[in-house]
Parts: sequence; C-alpha cells; structure tokens
Amino acid sequence: MRDGVPGEVTAQALARLPAALDEHAPRLLLLCIGGNDFLRRLGNSQAEANVREMVKLARARGVEVLLIGTPEPGFSVTPPAFYAGIAKQFTLPYEESVIGEVLRDASLKSDPIHPNARGYGVIAGRLAERLKKSGAI
Repeated sequence: MRDGVPGEVTAQALARLPAALDEHAPRLLLLCIGGNDFLRRLGNSQAEANVREMVKLARARGVEVLLIGTPEPGFSVTPPAFYAGIAKQFTLPYEESVIGEVLRDASLKSDPIHPNARGYGVIAGRLAERLKKSGAI
C-alpha cells in the first residue's frame, strides 16, 4: 500500500491516517513525512507533534513503524533531531540518512527535491537493510 498524497503536510496525513490504517490493516508502516511542512515553513514543532501522534496511532492498532527522517531544505540536507527523539521514545527502527544522501547526489534526483527511479531504488535498498536488521523482515 502506498497512501501518500503529493504536497500533503503532516496535519493532513495525520487526519487521514486512522482511516488508512483501518482500510488497509498493515502490519508495518514506513513513515516518511514532514518535507512539505519544512518547505512551507510551518514549524518543526507542528511536524514533530504530528509525527509523534502518527506513531501512537499506528502502535495503538498493533502496526509496527519504521521511521524515515525527512531532511529540511538547506545546505546539509539532514532531518531535524526530533525524528531521532521520536524513534528513541518509541524504540522504533529509524533510517536517518538515506533521503539526504540521495538528495545530495544530482544523479539520483529528478528535480531539486525529489528522487528519480535510481534514487528511489537506493532508498528501497537501504530501507530493506534497516528492516532486516531490526527483524521486521
């Protein structure tokens, strides 16, 4: 299941998540959200609260979560520290660096902020490694 919506911010994703979890009943949620909040300068505290609530919702339904840090725009292309804090709080497997690594490599991007097919392949490979390491697959 891929249930993301282009251009969506965390508040919108949070509002849709309960119905999506009920409809699809997944065992695992790959949670990669926040980039549009950062691009629209909505504030990290809002994104942090919404991501935390999404994790709580998933966990309350027995869904495991792999948290994927979404980078803020800028020179370093790194995710804000709150992702690591949420991962630690909920003892989640966390992939911190792959999105930034892909976005720093022009050959892996289709435009300044989106991976191309090769870039998504790199991301998928890293996530599979992380899931195997955590015992999820």
